[in-house]
Amino acid sequence: MKGMRMTSPRMKVRPELLQWACKRRQANPAELRKRFPKYDDWESGAKTPTYKQLEDFARFMHIPVGFLFFSEPLDEPIPVHDLRTMGDQKVLQPSDNLLDTIYMCQQRQNWYQTFAMLEGEEPLPFVGSSTVQSNVETTATEIRTILSFDIEERQELPNWTQALRYFANQADDLGILVMISGIVRNNTHRKLNPKEFRGFALSDKLAPLIFINGADAKAAQIFTIAHELAHIWLGESSLSNVAPNSFSSHVTERWCNQVAAEVLVPLVSLRQNFREDVTLSDELQRLVNYYKTSTLVVLRRLFEMEALQHSTFAEQYRYQLNQLKPRKGSGGGNFHATLKTRVGQRFGTALVESTLSGDTSYTDALYYLGIKKISTLDAFAESLWER
Repeated sequence: MKGMRMTSPRMKVRPELLQWACKRRQANPAELRKRFPKYDDWESGAKTPTYKQLEDFARFMHIPVGFLFFSEPLDEPIPVHDLRTMGDQKVLQPSDNLLDTIYMCQQRQNWYQTFAMLEGEEPLPFVGSSTVQSNVETTATEIRTILSFDIEERQELPNWTQALRYFANQADDLGILVMISGIVRNNTHRKLNPKEFRGFALSDKLAPLIFINGADAKAAQIFTIAHELAHIWLGESSLSNVAPNSFSSHVTERWCNQVAAEVLVPLVSLRQNFREDVTLSDELQRLVNYYKTSTLVVLRRLFEMEALQHSTFAEQYRYQLNQLKPRKGSGGGNFHATLKTRVGQRFGTALVESTLSGDTSYTDALYYLGIKKISTLDAFAESLWER
């Protein structure tokens, strides 16, 4: 009848589904109850939410509303080998941000696999070319050589931050999809947590992919790239939370850490170059300038060379990490250049070319890039040629 207001029907939801959604989202209890004041009543069954309230709840939890009507919580195992540890204990509960990032990268990888096959690209011979029994120095030398990242070649670069960009670009040029982002897709409200993970590798002969958590300190990212490259050389997909100060007991992570460190700072070279008769701070800066890597990596290698006691290494690592943290007010920048980093030059270029040629729909392209407007896609296409 005229003047009557339609009310949203009330829905019964199993308490365990609400609890599962909160745990998956790793929702802050205070924020949850501020946004949904009746949540405790929903969970206890004292009250039932309306369908509109459930839609809002599902949107906040980053899940389809239909998930809340399942008979039991959805089982979402991490779709890659999880090698994350905390104090040598497995990290069991993945966040929604981590899961959604892996899912998105898998979808991008699947798209590129098809693209590569249609383009007649050859399988990459280095994928799966090593094992954990392979010699660390030999594997590291091969990675440096193939990526043109030897020490002599780094001397042309002005600093280690440029070396980080160069390192990622060289891997991308080699055929590895390299994506670096600190958020889920382009949603600035969904920040990735470097304490949860620092990177992962999705191995494939045609479309190997490396994702680096861009929320991590840049000084640690160069080590993560090298670590994930070692996983690609093993031909293994895996999720990692290693840092330059990580010394894992897991055989695979230990081997990848050793390879990563050797790629960035060859131990034989360091033994020849290290000067004991100068202050540590002066020597650190000189070695950083020489190897074009971060102080965190150099500290690790000095410790492994037994030039530093563990207590000195730990103290200096904390100090240097604090010095390298971005200051408040830093950030911003060009969105299209940032998007290129988030999806990678190789993937972005292939997707744009396929879309403009009519082989990929604009709808799919917008989805894979995490954008909404065709005008943004057009502007992104122009930015891809500016490198």
